[in-house]
Amino acid sequence: MSQTLTRTIVAPDSRPTAPRRHRSSVQRFVYGIPYWVFTTALAVIFLYPLIWTGVSSVSPLAGTSQTDGWGFGNYAALGEYQAGIWVYLGNSLFVSVLTVALTLFISLLGGYAFARFSFPGKNALFLVTLAILMVPYATLLIPLYVILNAVGLQNSLVGVALVITMFQLPFSMFMMRISFESIPKEMDEAAMVDGCSSWGALWRVLLPAVKPGLVTVGLFAFLTAWNDFMAPLILINDSNRMTLPLAVANLRGQVQGVVDYGATEAGVVVLALPCILLFLILQRHYVRGFMSGAFKG
Repeated sequence: MSQTLTRTIVAPDSRPTAPRRHRSSVQRFVYGIPYWVFTTALAVIFLYPLIWTGVSSVSPLAGTSQTDGWGFGNYAALGEYQAGIWVYLGNSLFVSVLTVALTLFISLLGGYAFARFSFPGKNALFLVTLAILMVPYATLLIPLYVILNAVGLQNSLVGVALVITMFQLPFSMFMMRISFESIPKEMDEAAMVDGCSSWGALWRVLLPAVKPGLVTVGLFAFLTAWNDFMAPLILINDSNRMTLPLAVANLRGQVQGVVDYGATEAGVVVLALPCILLFLILQRHYVRGFMSGAFKG
C-alpha cells in the first residue's frame, strides 16, 4: 500500500513591503541632504557676484549714471563711451570668431594626425606642443609684439586672434587627439574599403563622431578670446580697435580719473551674457566632449 504525499511549497513573497520602501526613500532623502546643502552653497557662492553685479548695474547708486530709480542709465553711459559699445562688441566678436575658426581647423587636423598616423618624432612634437602650457602667458607677449610688428600685424585684431589661437592650441590639440583615439580604427578602415581616402574618412565619418570634442574646443576658444584682456592691452594701440574687456577696464569718469562703477558693472553684464547663453546651449556636448577620452573602444 503506497501513500502519495503531496507537499506544496509556497515561495515567499520577494517583493518589498510598503513600509520597507518608505524607509528606503526616507534614508535616501536623509543621506542626500549633505549633497544638496553642499551643491546649493557652491551655487550661491558662484552666482552671488554675478547676480549682485546685474542688480547693481540697473539700481540707483550715487556717483553713477543711474541715480534716480531703476533703469538702464549705466548701459547708456557704456554705449556712449569713446567709439561706442557696438564698436567694441564687433571687435570682440571678430577676434572670438576668428580664434574659434583657426583653433578648430588646426586642432582638428593636428589631432587627427597625432591619433591616426605614425611619423618620426610624433611624440616629441606633441610634447613640445603641450610644453607651451608651461610658459607663462605674459612673458611671451613682448616677443610676439616684436614679431607681429615685423610682419605688419601689430595693432591689428587679426594679430590678437593669432596670439590667442597659439595659446589655445596645446589644450585643443590634446582634446582632439583623445577624441579621435576614443573612436575605433575600424571605422576608418570601413570607410576606406568603401572607397574613401584619408580625407574622405575624416570629413564624412570621423568628423560627426568627434563633434562633442569640437564643441568643447570651440567653446573654450570662444570664452578665452571673448574675455582676454592681456593680449589686446599689449598689442592694440588704437582706441577704436579695443575689444570690450579692454574698453570696460579703461572706462573712467571725466573727473580726477574716478572709476564709473555703474558703467563698469554694466560692461561686466554685457561680457558675461554671451558666455552664459553659449555655455547653456552647448552644455550637453561640452560634457560629452570631456568624457570622450574616458572610455575607449
